[in-house]
Amino acid sequence: MTTEQDVVLYEKIDRVALITFNRPAALNALNGEVNAMLIASLDRAEQDAEVKVVVLTGSKGKAFVAGADIKEMVTMNPIAAREHALKAKKAADKIAYLKKPVIAAVNGFCLGGGMEYALACDFRVASEKARFGLPEITLGIMPGSAGTQRLSRIIGIGRAKELVFTGSMIDAQEAYRLGIVNHVYEPDALLPEAMALANNIASKSPVALSLIKSAINKGSETDLETAFQFEIDCFALCFATEEQKKGMAAFVNKKNG
Repeated sequence: MTTEQDVVLYEKIDRVALITFNRPAALNALNGEVNAMLIASLDRAEQDAEVKVVVLTGSKGKAFVAGADIKEMVTMNPIAAREHALKAKKAADKIAYLKKPVIAAVNGFCLGGGMEYALACDFRVASEKARFGLPEITLGIMPGSAGTQRLSRIIGIGRAKELVFTGSMIDAQEAYRLGIVNHVYEPDALLPEAMALANNIASKSPVALSLIKSAINKGSETDLETAFQFEIDCFALCFATEEQKKGMAAFVNKKNG
């Protein structure tokens, strides 16, 4: 069980694991403790057969995650900075390659490492008050947790370069226009809408969901023919599931009824 003092909160609501970044005084900034608890929470969700979908959000409404904790980074040398980036990428990759869908419910500032973690989610929904950006250039550095790579794959190279080169912050509507977020909601509606969407997805076959996620992820990282063949293999595996047998039988019986 997590407590209100923990930097990451975990709550299971029916078939959804709600994971909340919880350093409101620091706008939920990332540090080593946050990353460790985030990975542990994602592991917990992955191992719980009752959990079908994960929702990530930030506490207190002002921030999803406003970036990395600069106090941890200010004295780093290149070796320490590389180790820091590897640890952060481990957390981002845990989100991206979790066997269950992960939705980011972005309720406020989503900057730097926070945006990199949001980009690692399967998709994002946002409050009208959400703000997005990769402002590392303003500190003389660059994104280091796959932000340059994931953003360019979502919105295209030219638009990604403009955002990262300038360090500009954009609002939720612009993020929607660019394809960074799928939906924008009023602040009070964000979490209920995110949970409703998560529960809709949770009602589907967990094996099919995991295979779909794998197929889309692999397809974005390889050539088209390899992606086609991997999709075919995933499709075939669906026919080993009880959900496929029940779903198709029900469809046929309804058509013949």
